Amino acid sequence: MPDSIDSIKTDAQNINSANTASPVIQALFGGTFDPIHYGHLRPVEALAQLVGLKQVILLPNHVPPHRPQPEATAQQRLEMVRLAVRDNPLFTVDTRELERQSPSYTIETLKSFRQEIGEQHPLAFIIGQDSLQTLHTWYKWEELLDICHLLVCSRPGYQSQLSAPGMQSWLEKHQISSPLPLSQKPHGYIYPAATPLLNISATDIRQRHQQGISCDDLLPPSIQNYIDSQGLYKK
Repeated sequence: MPDSIDSIKTDAQNINSANTASPVIQALFGGTFDPIHYGHLRPVEALAQLVGLKQVILLPNHVPPHRPQPEATAQQRLEMVRLAVRDNPLFTVDTRELERQSPSYTIETLKSFRQEIGEQHPLAFIIGQDSLQTLHTWYKWEELLDICHLLVCSRPGYQSQLSAPGMQSWLEKHQISSPLPLSQKPHGYIYPAATPLLNISATDIRQRHQQGISCDDLLPPSIQNYIDSQGLYKK
C-alpha cells in the first residue's frame, strides 16, 4: 500500500502516462447508504484519482445480507445518493439492487455487470478494509476474483493483515502494490489503496440526529437538508 503523498502522486502520474489504449476500468461501489456521507464519497474520490477511474457506479443495496436493515426506505436512500452526487461527474447511480426483492448479494450483481460488459473488460468492486476483514463470510466470496478486481479503501482502526484462517495467504497471492496492472486484466487482483482515513459512520450520523447533534461536517448539505425535510433518524 502506498505510504506517502508522494507515492500516491507517482502512481497517479504513472496511470496518466500509461498506454491510452488500455481499457477503462468499470468500477462499482455498493452500500446501504443510510445515509450516504463523506466517509463514502471522499475516499472513493481519492481512489479514483489514484487508479485513474473515469466513473464510479454507486449501487444502493435493497436488503443487505450482512448488516441490520436500513432505517430509511429504499426510495429515500436512493434520493439521498442522487442528491449527494448530482454535481459530481465521477459518480453515476445504478438501481438494479433496489429493484430486487431478494437480498443484495454482491456476487450476483457482479455477474450481471460482467455479462453486460463482456469477459475481457476490466471490472472492479470497491470495498473498505472493514469489509475485507469479513469477506470470507460473504456469499460465494471465493468467486469474486474470477469476476472482478477488488479495490480496497483504507479505514481507520483496521489492520492490513487478515485474521481469518487462510485469508492472509489468499490476500498475498492476489495483492498488487501498483494500480497499473488493473487495466491489463479483466479480474483477479486486489489493490489496497492509501485513501484518506475518515472516521465517519452512518450509525454515528443516525445517533447524532437522534440526539440533536449537528452532522454538518460529516455529510453534504443537500443530504442534511433532505434528512431534515423527511424527518429521518429521529427515533
